[in-house]
Amino acid sequence: MTSIRRAAALAAAVTGTLAALLAPTAAQAAQAAQTGPAGCRTTAAVAPDTEQARLQDARTAAFTERSGLRDLLRGFPAALCSARNAHRAEQVVDAWGRALWQAGVDRAQGRRPSGELPALDDRPLYWTRLAMTVRLAGWQPGFTIDRAALRARFEDASRGLDGGFSAAPGLRRIFVSGFDPYGLDTEPRRANPSGSAVLRLDGRRITLADGSTAEVRAVVLPVRYADFTDGIVERAFGPHLLPGPQSADLITSISQGYPGKFTLEAWAGRARSADPATDNVGVLSGGTTRHPVDAPGLADGPQFIRTTLPTDAMTAVQQPYPVLLNTPVTEIPAGATDPVVRADGPTPGSRAVAGGGGGYLSNEVAYRSNRLRLDLAPDLPGGHLHTPVLTGLPADQDRLTAPEFEQNEAAIGDQVRAILSSARL
Repeated sequence: MTSIRRAAALAAAVTGTLAALLAPTAAQAAQAAQTGPAGCRTTAAVAPDTEQARLQDARTAAFTERSGLRDLLRGFPAALCSARNAHRAEQVVDAWGRALWQAGVDRAQGRRPSGELPALDDRPLYWTRLAMTVRLAGWQPGFTIDRAALRARFEDASRGLDGGFSAAPGLRRIFVSGFDPYGLDTEPRRANPSGSAVLRLDGRRITLADGSTAEVRAVVLPVRYADFTDGIVERAFGPHLLPGPQSADLITSISQGYPGKFTLEAWAGRARSADPATDNVGVLSGGTTRHPVDAPGLADGPQFIRTTLPTDAMTAVQQPYPVLLNTPVTEIPAGATDPVVRADGPTPGSRAVAGGGGGYLSNEVAYRSNRLRLDLAPDLPGGHLHTPVLTGLPADQDRLTAPEFEQNEAAIGDQVRAILSSARL
């Protein structure tokens, strides 16, 4: 009952914030779709980026229309046009970003109508966020704005970065991250079970193996190299690695990994080496297995960082999927030039090529968050969890979901919670 009352209070607060910022009437909102008050326009022709362009597929746009989130998309242009100066514009994008995040969380946790699509589905949040960034790109206010900075603020807020732990006493605190869907050029209906799992957990309280209660807070990160270079991982995890009321007792990043199994990655590597794989906007990392590169913007740190998660307890959670400790890495040994796979971790003096999670962004979030942990809270449990690949999409390309898909998504999310609950803090 406590969590329900807290959810209701938070929903009321969000509703109140939006009511204050959404100044136009319903009639004005309709007008704002074209010209808006004071000559404001929200339909300017702006070339979409690679990620936004996928909204031209009717199936991707349907994730907003069929999920109960379309009111946020439709109301956003009028809210933008209610801003009369740059400072007010920042307040609008902050509030609407938070509202979108909370709507995604409420939907995943059964506190908001989910439309025709399953409540646990992470895809509506992803595609609605993108559609709202298109509206932001087309907004033409009568004053000067820093459009890139506004989008960054909206992205952070709509991904949960503005959230935090409650002030309730006696609780342990667990901070987790998931990811957006990816690989969308080959399958635009694809979801990411890590995103779904953390949306279900954000703000929830779970009972740990030692009988204590932990509050979980979450963010969902983009699959874009540029955001990582710009420090989104450090912005997300940093406040929870410092002493104070927002400090976590355990952190872990989560992403989709291998078919049919969970893996706890024993090692995270410093390098990007995933080319020719691209991110969600078609960008390469610049590094390959033979020629790895350090991720830009990284402070000094070791080539590999070992997990400090309670892996013995977590690998005991073996149903419905096995949970394994993944120990191999790829390295260039000291004095050598060719990459070598090491089954039991790195050797002294080697150059990182790939951690257990490869050389892509799932490895990078693990490295960045735990490199920061080594600086700020070295005794804190931290690491990375890979979920099984989410399967079960229907063969009919016009269908967005199916019972098998929904059952698999629910089972993965349930087991993520069980794995976190196995900890003793």
